[in-house]
Amino acid sequence: MKENAMTDTRSNNSMPLAGKVALVTGGGTGIGRAAALGFARKGAAVMLAGRRQAEVDAVAGTIRDMGGQAAVTVADVSHETEVVNLVKGTVERFGRLDAAFNNAGASTFGGIETQTAADFDRVMAINVRGVWLLIQQEIIAMRAQGGGGAIVNTSSISATGGNAGLSIYGASKGALDAMIRTIALEVGGDGIRINNVSPGLTRTQMTEGMPEEAFAAVGAHAALKRVANPEDVGDVAVWLCTDEARFVTGQSILTDGGYNIAGMR
Repeated sequence: MKENAMTDTRSNNSMPLAGKVALVTGGGTGIGRAAALGFARKGAAVMLAGRRQAEVDAVAGTIRDMGGQAAVTVADVSHETEVVNLVKGTVERFGRLDAAFNNAGASTFGGIETQTAADFDRVMAINVRGVWLLIQQEIIAMRAQGGGGAIVNTSSISATGGNAGLSIYGASKGALDAMIRTIALEVGGDGIRINNVSPGLTRTQMTEGMPEEAFAAVGAHAALKRVANPEDVGDVAVWLCTDEARFVTGQSILTDGGYNIAGMR
């Protein structure tokens, strides 16, 4: 069955993003895919960016089957030229940019003595430098057109809690949390809001190799007694780009089902 607004139980007649344009990086799978579909259900035209053509093409096709508008760009956000072209291409294709979900990310796992400088550089290039470049270009576009805008990035509970084996990843997300607080102060006067979603363990392509026992253990520690599905996080990212979140900026919002309430494990 085709995925569409008629069969989606979360959909209603409200289209708070009608006439708006959203950019989603890492939009081919997982949280990015869920957010892209969520933006489309709320009425936005969506520019999907990712490194794998087939995946973003598939999501764009689903959006079109729903009656929405979607376009695709293959891009590596660690390359400045590709970021500039991505944002410029979004504006050229749809006429403007109102919302962005900077979701593309990378991780590496292992004790600090097993990690390499190349591991560090790769994760930081995507999770920090790449997101900074995207935010920069998105703000330039939003300021040029006027009318404000909303930017959301994917952080992590690892930014505020420790996970053995994630020294590089945790550092990258901690940097992202600090980054948006400063940027929120820089752009708030132009009506541009910037926030992070900070998920815990989520069932995505990145985590599909984990044993079910690990999901069960993490879920048992969460207040809601389960781990996240991509929609649990993607829907929050979309909400942060609507007028319902018009007075929220500079925040890193835990979307972890209450996992962090009792402290990290």
